[in-house]
Amino acid sequence: MQKTQELEKRRKLHDRMEIMVNENCKIAIPSDILEKLLQPHKLSHYCFIFLDQGSETYKIDLKDITIGDSQMVFGLPNQIFTNALKDNHSLNYKAAFDENTLGLLPNSFPFLLDPLNLNMITFTPDAKERVKSVFSTLFQLLHTTGKPNKIEIILAYLNTLLTEFNNAYFEQSNQKNPPNTKLSKYIAFKLTVEAHLTEQHDVHIIAEKLAMTTGSLYGVVKKFSGVSPKEWITNRLILEAQRKLQYSTLSVKELAYELGFNDPDYFSRLFKKNTGTSISAYLSSHHD
Repeated sequence: MQKTQELEKRRKLHDRMEIMVNENCKIAIPSDILEKLLQPHKLSHYCFIFLDQGSETYKIDLKDITIGDSQMVFGLPNQIFTNALKDNHSLNYKAAFDENTLGLLPNSFPFLLDPLNLNMITFTPDAKERVKSVFSTLFQLLHTTGKPNKIEIILAYLNTLLTEFNNAYFEQSNQKNPPNTKLSKYIAFKLTVEAHLTEQHDVHIIAEKLAMTTGSLYGVVKKFSGVSPKEWITNRLILEAQRKLQYSTLSVKELAYELGFNDPDYFSRLFKKNTGTSISAYLSSHHD
């Protein structure tokens, strides 16, 4: 399993920011990097692939996601991501940047938390043309020879691009942007859990932090995820276990302790209950 931090340093297209943009594969990726990126790897950055024409299938956290014309797939830091094989008939735009670059932008973008668990966006015809235009401008800015472009200009276009992504993400599911109160509470719940993922979370304490009753929190989480808060937390921990098993050599006991479980046997039973397979069987079929 490859981690992408070192790879991205070699692919960086701006000397003062971690940002990369490609248009219809005009910029060739070195063969050794391409070989690794076509294998499952843990993302160290935000990754976006917008498809103008064609069809491509990506895998994110063990889930296949197929996109077609006017659609985009995106990966988030720490997700296990597998790129699609090159399709000579596809026309696409790709972008990637790190947390530090995101922190330079003036706006916040709730879609980057993927609250609806989609990892993809479908654009209307008008939005598609705007997105293509901004992508092309960013590509030109980053690949213009001679005097480097000002960071402020690059960030302005990146902010516009992410604003388009954010609007389309919620509009495709008939959600308001910014999100309505219930969705905002669900996002806050996710953030609270993610902030201290390996702690044994108490749903009552989380509800108090969010100024909600446990019943209200249950209703919100159930509405957007289909499971209870406790089940959501358990599922998230099992997903983190699956990610770690993809690229680490931790023992079952070490993995259990790292994820906050004091009883490795209980963790093993929970893993099998949620995934339908034992940890040893999972390793045999997925470990690279």
